[in-house]
Amino acid sequence: MKYALTLFSLLMVSFTSSANVSIITHAENTLTLSNDVIERIFLGKQKTLPSGHTIVPITMEEALEDQQTFNSTVLNKSSSQLKAYWSKLIFTGKGTPPKAVSTKDEMLELISTNPNMIGYVVGAVENHNVNVVATY
Repeated sequence: MKYALTLFSLLMVSFTSSANVSIITHAENTLTLSNDVIERIFLGKQKTLPSGHTIVPITMEEALEDQQTFNSTVLNKSSSQLKAYWSKLIFTGKGTPPKAVSTKDEMLELISTNPNMIGYVVGAVENHNVNVVATY
């Protein structure tokens, strides 16, 4: 029994860590973004695309595992590091964190109906009204 639990735990860790993160935009946006540009957008350092169009990042709520996966995979930051980062920007008046949604479906709906927004999905993207611009 002990070995079965250990094996199950190892399988769950490998399954969780293999989840991919897809950066998504509106289906009409057929662009490719570098990792640096994506990071800058989600950290509030860049508010326009290289084309000059305004871009608004959307993230998942802080307590959700998808947001933690995004933070570590894409931004290379822990949730506590990101919280400290945004607290400093808010305190100094130099930025506000991205709007947060609570479900994958809400993210897909918001991105598919707003050409100026960018977000992410952990796992498979099953909505054809969005364009995957990068995968991690």
